[in-house]
Amino acid sequence: MTFNDFGLNETLLEAINYLGFETPTPIQQKAIGPIMKGRDLIGSAQTGTGKTAAFLLPILNELVEEHEHVTGTLIIVPTRELAIQIDQHVQGFAYFTPVESIPIYGGGDGLGWEQQKKALISGTDIIVATPGKLISHLNMGYVKFDKVRHLILDEADRMLDMGFFEDITKIITYLPKERQNLMFSATMPPKIRQLAKQILKDPVEISIAMSKPAEGVLQAAYLVYEAGKVKLINRLIADKPDVQSILIFSSTKKKVFEIVRSLKRHGHQVEGISSDLEQHEREEVLLRFKSKRTRVLVATDVLSRGIDIKEINIVINYDAPNDAEDYVHRVGRTARADATGIAITLINEEDMYKLQSIEELIEQEILKLPIPPDIGDSPKWNPRRPTFERNFRSRSNKSGKKGGGFRKPRKGK
Repeated sequence: MTFNDFGLNETLLEAINYLGFETPTPIQQKAIGPIMKGRDLIGSAQTGTGKTAAFLLPILNELVEEHEHVTGTLIIVPTRELAIQIDQHVQGFAYFTPVESIPIYGGGDGLGWEQQKKALISGTDIIVATPGKLISHLNMGYVKFDKVRHLILDEADRMLDMGFFEDITKIITYLPKERQNLMFSATMPPKIRQLAKQILKDPVEISIAMSKPAEGVLQAAYLVYEAGKVKLINRLIADKPDVQSILIFSSTKKKVFEIVRSLKRHGHQVEGISSDLEQHEREEVLLRFKSKRTRVLVATDVLSRGIDIKEINIVINYDAPNDAEDYVHRVGRTARADATGIAITLINEEDMYKLQSIEELIEQEILKLPIPPDIGDSPKWNPRRPTFERNFRSRSNKSGKKGGGFRKPRKGK
């Protein structure tokens, strides 16, 4: 199957060819046709499956053939990084068309706000927005959404995890009742099903199985106490002087700062990125990393989904992710396009059960390595849940209620 088989506009096909796209991915093969027919759709697909093109191409096809230069499509996403990335995809696919787009997100200056306001008042074909910033504009009363024909929620599960359920439902009240609705989510928890039931009408359901890390990824885990992690990271990077691109994931902004400070002290070319930076600063950091001017980038999970950075040689999980699926997203940053890469996860004694959950998900045992003796001792492999969580779960099960194990003692006891 090729993109020619969908009946897309010639200008879009020209852009697709120019961008080097050849064969549609499974999500594109299943989604483009129904979307072009105007059907609502709910798709379960993770980052890296090609879902962005799966919804953009049919929407762009309609906008090109019936161009009115009004706001016809609203795409809602959880983060500014994903908003920027989708907007860049629109610009690429629509390069030979009159279709325009703008990302709406927070963290910018007054000039950014004015540009967003102007686009929302005058009408821009495609708006890609984060919920919070869009709500701020809606509250001002000048937003015109009466011509919106397409509503797209991307990474819906993450938006709900971030507490955007009420914002999304409020935004929808500003839209025409008659419209096409598309929802994409990496996972399908009950909250997503509830939201889908409220928004979608007789949707086509598409599920693309959770992919495993690419075969070209060499996966390993070091068993290390928390106190030895920074020293181990320095050793791992120093031992690989020829590696050009290293991405380190940390669970908190505080740890990002600590890791960057330590690596700089040892002479490594490193930068950190987190929500503490202004948007223009984050974009500049990413640009330096993409262009190989920065060798090591330390980030929170803001980069694990939705950011397209190619040719990363090594991904290091300074902390094991809480969700096993997030491991696949993180590791998916390396070994792209049939290349090879290395994924290293640092596992302390409290996180061993997380690594076991990851192994169960990817159906593969990850090589576990002791740290070099001069760095310190390694904890023994023993993947039990932490004491607090085991006690919580056992008491909860006995009581028959979630969290039932922690009750106030009765008076006199």
